[in-house]
Amino acid sequence: MQEYIRKRVMEISTYILDSGATVRQAAGIFGVSKSTVHKDMTERLPSVNKDMANRVKEILENNKAERHLRGGEATRKKYQDLAEV
Repeated sequence: MQEYIRKRVMEISTYILDSGATVRQAAGIFGVSKSTVHKDMTERLPSVNKDMANRVKEILENNKAERHLRGGEATRKKYQDLAEV
């Protein structure tokens, strides 16, 4: 693995651990695609730091389990804002 990729993997994983960010949020912050973040966290991180990979995996699984709630909340807010206009 090239050094710049290893550095990106560590920076993104640290950010996710500190903030609990979703893959989409992390991709936006670091200017890479969601696919890149996902590949970095699921395939590359375990070869760099197994313990950190397990902790990040827990956060990402939790985010995945809650995504339907965030989507529903976003839809509710959208229509609430339209009703106020």
